Amino acid sequence: MGQPIRLFAETDKQCKLRLRALELMNEESGDQGRNEYMRTMEEMEANMRLEELKQKGGVVHDDKKKLKKSTITVEPIQLELISTDIDKLYYQIWAYFTSMLEEWEEWMQARPEEEKRSAPGKRAAVLQKQAAEYIKPLMRQLKKKTLEPDVLNRVAEIAERMQNRLYRDAQDAYLQLSIGNAPWPIGVTMVGIHERSAREKISSSQVAHVLNDETSRKWIQSVKRLMTFAQTKYPPYTLSQIS
Repeated sequence: MGQPIRLFAETDKQCKLRLRALELMNEESGDQGRNEYMRTMEEMEANMRLEELKQKGGVVHDDKKKLKKSTITVEPIQLELISTDIDKLYYQIWAYFTSMLEEWEEWMQARPEEEKRSAPGKRAAVLQKQAAEYIKPLMRQLKKKTLEPDVLNRVAEIAERMQNRLYRDAQDAYLQLSIGNAPWPIGVTMVGIHERSAREKISSSQVAHVLNDETSRKWIQSVKRLMTFAQTKYPPYTLSQIS
């Protein structure tokens, strides 16, 4: 996994939790993830072969297919709106992510043909296609304004920091969202059969949302992929903010 076996002063329990978090966040872990990846790859290659047949048959093909440009206005994301005008904050996040998804798709289409057909180029196209599909549940929740408060906080922090090219800070917020920040077993809020007096002290911000369900895991990973693209197209102003 490319990670240290044990960190300095790390206990056995902390080591196991870190391993579990890495396994959950590994995009290609498990048969289901591999199957979805291969299925998307096969669909994309089939489309490429179809385009080649059309060209050989004399069908006019426009390599520079134009994407429908949206009229979304992207505004600077203001975190303080969470307590003053939460509806506006929802729109700002939704507009920013929508704009970045469109830019990512345009970026992929603008690549040279030889790059598109190379193995790394195909893999990049699959990841972009999967991310655009997996992030849809988040986009629907942003439009309907139905995100949980602590999740909205983290997503707003990620988007605001991405917009300001603070990718290291955005990575920190992403980790808080995906694996939590407390020394409790990941996703666990009940640690026994009886509820104890300190139970209410385990806040939702200390619980890993990556384990809530498969849909949440996928859109959280898609946000990370979008963050990687943003850093590629809009590099940080300082090296310290490279994630």
